[in-house]
Amino acid sequence: MFSDREDAASQLASQLRDRPLQNPVVLAIPRGGVVTGAVLARELGAELDVVFSRKLRAPQQPEYALGAVAETGEVFLNPDARQTEICSEEYLEAERQRQLGEIARRKKLIRAVLPAAEVRGRSVIVTDDGIATGATMIAALQIVRSQGAAEIIVAVPVASPDRLAAVAEWCDEVICLLAPRSFQAIGQFYLDFPQVEDDKVLELLRPFARRRHTSNSR
Repeated sequence: MFSDREDAASQLASQLRDRPLQNPVVLAIPRGGVVTGAVLARELGAELDVVFSRKLRAPQQPEYALGAVAETGEVFLNPDARQTEICSEEYLEAERQRQLGEIARRKKLIRAVLPAAEVRGRSVIVTDDGIATGATMIAALQIVRSQGAAEIIVAVPVASPDRLAAVAEWCDEVICLLAPRSFQAIGQFYLDFPQVEDDKVLELLRPFARRRHTSNSR
């Protein structure tokens, strides 16, 4: 069990602290992942940015992920999604458009505070507060892989063990503190796991935006 996202991220940072990293940048998946990412970036002396992807929800079962969509519009579907009667092409496209709308809303808010970081030639650490189906992580990794990173490391506190292998195919390394067989949901491994609101995300990003502006001004 982790006390909260900050506790989990601090423990995760200890697994990365002594690694040789090339001008590292942490890419967090909003919103909960930004809490994890901010701690990692502070403790590793890395730059912080975000990468946008959103879960594609099943009808009448919003907690069940059919897959995910990246900010580029690319879709990753979980292996069993095509086998379910609820997953029609019409529904998938409508849900894709809904989630792209939410990505656009969040992107407008966040990019007003923090412009996108350059990742080409850098060590990129992609993080979230946990991995359930792996869909949002894989959708995010599809973007990062196309941007020419020197290496891509996925770092998460907890994950479903049977989905880690799928995620590992999209990156150079996966670092995960807990992969319990009893996994049901990410929140079950946190004592405190509140909803992360937009205001909190912006509050966490602003210091990194100021730091980047100061560095670029020198």
